Amino acid sequence: MEAKEVLRQVKEGTLSIEEAERFFKKQPYQEMGYAKLDTHREIRSGFPEVVYCSGKPDQYLVSIYERLYKENGEVFGTRADKRQYGLVREALPQAVYDEVSRILKIEKPGRERSGKIAVCTAGTADIPVAEEAAQTAEYFGSYVERIYDVGVSGLHRLLSRLEAIQEANCVVAVAGMEGALASVIGGLVSRPVIAVPTSVGYGASLHGLSALLTMINSCANGIAVVNIDNGYGAGYMATQINRLGTGGK
Repeated sequence: MEAKEVLRQVKEGTLSIEEAERFFKKQPYQEMGYAKLDTHREIRSGFPEVVYCSGKPDQYLVSIYERLYKENGEVFGTRADKRQYGLVREALPQAVYDEVSRILKIEKPGRERSGKIAVCTAGTADIPVAEEAAQTAEYFGSYVERIYDVGVSGLHRLLSRLEAIQEANCVVAVAGMEGALASVIGGLVSRPVIAVPTSVGYGASLHGLSALLTMINSCANGIAVVNIDNGYGAGYMATQINRLGTGGK
């Protein structure tokens, strides 16, 4: 249960002050031995804890999903594989997996989405990272418009969608190769641009390092850069900006 829901129930008289007090007295994390689940993170930051699935031992992963689902009624995990999905689904049949973004989640139905984030990619090969960003933002309550394959090798494709991009509260620009997309978009919009370098490219792209350096050295203003392939980080930050734009939580 969220803090606001507890307070609402106290106000309506459906929850006693003593019961509410027990809720707020709970320690700010749940000890599992191999993990300390930060169950107060949403109270502090407005975002619940997210599971990074890659590399976690099977039983630890399943137990973490079970505990977070019991606590929050939903769970969001990144960088999962199909085998991990199978394990989690055995314990929690409502779990959903997306092979493109590698997101493994259980989401509360009927979530409203507000504002607007534009997630753009230079090429189709950048879509897995872009989908991680887009689905992260959607899970946290943002409306996302996807604008894919609009890289600088065919600039007319980007310009044909420029109005939709300019209307967004925040733009996520995902690109590998030389990473020029973020600079181009940064010079065309009045909103913050979050640049995401990807590891897409040939040898001298150095697994995304070339795109990262291009984005960091952009002459366009209003661009911030996250780590290589870090779609989740971009989606999270874009949601923070979008919430400021909508006056939301």
